[in-house]
Amino acid sequence: MMDLIMENEIDKNKSKEYFYVINYPTYEEELCNLEMKCIFNDVSKEKYIFSNNCVNPSRSPFIKEKISIIYSANTLEKIVEKIIEDKLAYEQFKVCYVKAIQNDPLSYQERLNALKEVGFVIKGYPNLQSPKVLLGVSKIGDRWIFGEYEKNDYEWHIHDEKPYSYSNGLSVRMSRAIVNIAIENNFESKLVDPCCGIGTVVIEASSLDLNIKGYEISRAIGQNAKKNLKFFGYKDVITIGNMHDIEEKFDVAIVDIPYGLFSPTTLKDQLDIIKTARKIAKKMIIITFEDMDNHIISQGFKIIDKCCVKKGNFKRYIEICK
Repeated sequence: MMDLIMENEIDKNKSKEYFYVINYPTYEEELCNLEMKCIFNDVSKEKYIFSNNCVNPSRSPFIKEKISIIYSANTLEKIVEKIIEDKLAYEQFKVCYVKAIQNDPLSYQERLNALKEVGFVIKGYPNLQSPKVLLGVSKIGDRWIFGEYEKNDYEWHIHDEKPYSYSNGLSVRMSRAIVNIAIENNFESKLVDPCCGIGTVVIEASSLDLNIKGYEISRAIGQNAKKNLKFFGYKDVITIGNMHDIEEKFDVAIVDIPYGLFSPTTLKDQLDIIKTARKIAKKMIIITFEDMDNHIISQGFKIIDKCCVKKGNFKRYIEICK
């Protein structure tokens, strides 16, 4: 019992801790790591991370689950003792075991026993079918944790069903991650997508209730972007016009550099886009089909961090520039 008391005394002197389970396909590992670095200022070698940052798991395409840690100890028995001591109570609750790693060392029966031990000592009535509160217990290495549990609702996947899309456009998953990379944890950031296409980035930013504006030079594509926003009930923040006419200033520009797939685009056009992004924003997240580091630097940007997403012959570079 003394070990747990000492641990909790230490916990009082630090911020609340949270546990996140993350997952990604191999080809998006670098993108996930860059997003985790921007959200948590940390990258884990495992598919989980402990942090003092409180993050809604549904914000990210890579965060699967979250436990807001209430108790932590080196044995489950110590956590059970603390629940009893504190007379922890919930109504309409359900306790879930959270697997932090694919090959969890605990057997199915051991996980089931852990749920019974914890659930039995919580005051209040459980509701296994329609719980109002989810609680999570997990064992990571030699450490047991228990707390309130939350899952990514993945409701943002509905954006895959937008009326208008293009095969070469950014995916919803990538766009959502890029928006998180852009804002880090500053939800007051003022964003612009000056070459917004059919609006995938604008939609993801809007779903996170962020301040974003989009610009699209093609009237036909811009109209389709507006229809996409309307389809999901988001505010029309897209202007059909030339980004080089923008006079407003922004915190971050998210630039998916055009490659002439719908209209001729030269290297000069691309450099002009980067130059204008430098003029209108303090920071740029640029997405390219090829390594453009020298061109980016030539326009006055410093590359802070970068990653690459590869899938078959498909490759995209994502870079943070200031």
